[in-house]
Parts: sequence; C-alpha cells; structure tokens
Amino acid sequence: MFRRLAVLAVAMLASAGAGMGIATAAPPVTLGGGSGITLGDGGQDIYDCTLTTIGNDAAGRLVGLTAAHCGLPGMTVKAEYDPAAGPVGRIVSANTVLDYAVIEFDRGKVVPVNRVGNTTITALGSPAGFPDVACKEGRTTGNTCGVVWGDVFGSQETWTQVCVIEGDSGAPLVVGTTLVAMVNAYLFAPCAGPQVGTNIDVIFADITARGGAGTGFRPI
Repeated sequence: MFRRLAVLAVAMLASAGAGMGIATAAPPVTLGGGSGITLGDGGQDIYDCTLTTIGNDAAGRLVGLTAAHCGLPGMTVKAEYDPAAGPVGRIVSANTVLDYAVIEFDRGKVVPVNRVGNTTITALGSPAGFPDVACKEGRTTGNTCGVVWGDVFGSQETWTQVCVIEGDSGAPLVVGTTLVAMVNAYLFAPCAGPQVGTNIDVIFADITARGGAGTGFRPI
C-alpha cells in the first residue's frame, strides 16, 4: 500500500515538473581574434565589428579589444554567430584617439581561442614594415593579406594593402602568428587601400599607462 502511494507521488511530481519546465543556461560561445561581434546599448544591437584578440590580463580578467568607433564604455558585446546567447561581455574603457576599446568578458559565457579562420595569434609584436606581408581576419571579408607600407606619417599606425570593408573594424593584423596592429579604417575605397591600423604595442602601452582592465595582457 505504502509503495503504491510513493510511486503515485513520484509520478505526480514528475508530471508537475514537466508542465513547469526547467530553465537552462545558454552554452558558452567561442571567440578569438577575428571573430564577429555585435555591440549594443543593452536594448538593441547596433554595430557588427571584429574582435582583435582575447586573453587574460594581470588581474586574471578575460579581456579583448575592438575598435572604439564600434562601441564605447557600457555597450554590450555578443557573439555575432549566436546572438541568442545574449551579452557575453561589456566595453569597460576606450581611447577614441587611438581608436581602441577594451572588452571585459564573462568567463563563464566564453570559450577563448587563439585561432579563427586562417589566423592564429600566439604573441604581441612590434610594428611591421616594408616589405613585410601582413594578414588580417575580419568578420566581413575573412582572411586577406597584403604588403606592409609601414608607419607612413609617424603617427603610430601601420599602413598595408590588405582588403578591408565595413565590419572588419577591430580585426587583428598579423605577421605570421604575431599580432602587430588593429584594423581601424581604409582610405580612398574599400579593398583598394591602403588600410590603416593602430600599432598593437601603442595600444597596450596606453592601456598600461591608464591601468585597469587589459593591463598585463597575454593572448590565449
């Protein structure tokens, strides 16, 4: 008798649970230098740009970079390929003169990787110069390469002939597997070049001088 009552009680609880449903957390998204990201104001998605790199800073935070003209402090960051996962990070600081923004990610919502498409990032390096060949990985045009012209006007930038268009902003510019600059803009016409990007050593020197998220950054 007691056994039959116990079985009936379990069955009733299972039925009630099935009707109520169980909330589950979204699986983490995978992001690395070259991934497409969507930036918003918390209410709507506004810009699609590219993540420059991702890694850990000296305080153990999971951080990344993109261009400051893509978003300013307080804006949310989603993985473009999985917007349903919701915000996975937020811009915490920016420098509009050097055109970079620092993103702090929720470590529980992101799987960081050092390879996206045909680009792998293992180190940060000094600016490239002529006649190096550099490549970038962007959310719009993917992997493209071109000759490096160097710092044409001594303005802490690297000019190259890599193809970039809207949405590639923030893309990593690499020589081999070394990150040397961030894609910020093109001059004259899309993919006709030249492309202009802030040197990565200049960006991280500025981050260190300011302190806060990103100081002591190490790529994944």
